[in-house]
Amino acid sequence: MTASATAAGADVLARAPGKLYIAGEYAVVEPGHPAVLIAVDRVITVRLTAAAGCGRVRSSRWGHSPVTWVRGADEQIVLDHSPLDYVTSAIALMERLRAERGLAPRYFDLAIDSELDDPSGRKFGLGSSGAVTAAVVDAVGRFYSMGLRPQDRFRLALLATIAIAPRASGGDVAASTYGGWIEYTAPDRAALRARAAASTVTAMLTAPEWEVSRIRRLGDPAGLALLVGWTGRPASTEHLVARVHRDATDVDARYADFLTGSRRAVEELTAAWTTDPVTVLGRIRTCRSMLQELGALRGTVIETPQLQLLCDLAEAHGAAGKPSGAGGGDCGIVLLPDTADPAALLESWREHDILPLMLRAHSPAAAPTAPDQAGDTHD
Repeated sequence: MTASATAAGADVLARAPGKLYIAGEYAVVEPGHPAVLIAVDRVITVRLTAAAGCGRVRSSRWGHSPVTWVRGADEQIVLDHSPLDYVTSAIALMERLRAERGLAPRYFDLAIDSELDDPSGRKFGLGSSGAVTAAVVDAVGRFYSMGLRPQDRFRLALLATIAIAPRASGGDVAASTYGGWIEYTAPDRAALRARAAASTVTAMLTAPEWEVSRIRRLGDPAGLALLVGWTGRPASTEHLVARVHRDATDVDARYADFLTGSRRAVEELTAAWTTDPVTVLGRIRTCRSMLQELGALRGTVIETPQLQLLCDLAEAHGAAGKPSGAGGGDCGIVLLPDTADPAALLESWREHDILPLMLRAHSPAAAPTAPDQAGDTHD
């Protein structure tokens, strides 16, 4: 959409894909530790329409009544009956940026539709919070003709996210912004939050804390196909990460070993990604084992019995599988040699009440052009 069309009041349509973690979860919450993700071909769609007097947000997650927002005397966003969440956090942040740029305030309505859940509203663990935040940032930025780069949109969406969930790594936001398969490392979000408390949004876009964060395009894995199974048990990423994560003063030697091992496995995985499927499968198995050990170390269940069954059935069919993301339910991912027929594995999942999700990579061609890292420069 052109700037002139937006300024004239035409609708803005923004879409952002969901995500799945392939490797590096949990470790990725520590700044500089890499993970691999895929943006999937199910999206959240945000339709923005110019409004007058107030703005409204309509989404099935809030039921039938829209959430209404207005500006207070100090330009702050005031909500009439909703707790602050990712959508309203993104609106508030973008309105601050709009004011800093001297753009005239305008009201708008948002209508949000999601393909990331099933028709009954059950969550598949595809990163709806990251996707909706990325889509709202994109829509509002285009509404005000801000000319935001993908890097800017990612950083704004992550700032809006950590205002709600301080431990969030931002991997879902990165995948939803850039699409395709990516390698991601997170910035220091605690330092970003501390700086943001006394800074403008404009200054936050170039804060030094971003320097450790990297987003690198990987392309499709050589000789391997992705299969995804849903266990039927939704899980709370924020709750699970909180149980596993410890403050720096409480990081024991075994947790430090987990971080070192995860970094090594992900680095070896990405080095082999486009050339050596055997090594890729081996590193997926390594990452699964490390998550099992981490769960035992922290006294929490990452690989549930149903996820264990999903992965074990994959192994029996010559594939490699592991929980995706925080585990505790939700999805497992499997990489299968693309010369193998997946039908038998998928049927075995169905026989054990594991729902295959027919997901593919969200095409980067349908997403913003991604640089080799979040700084819009090449390694």
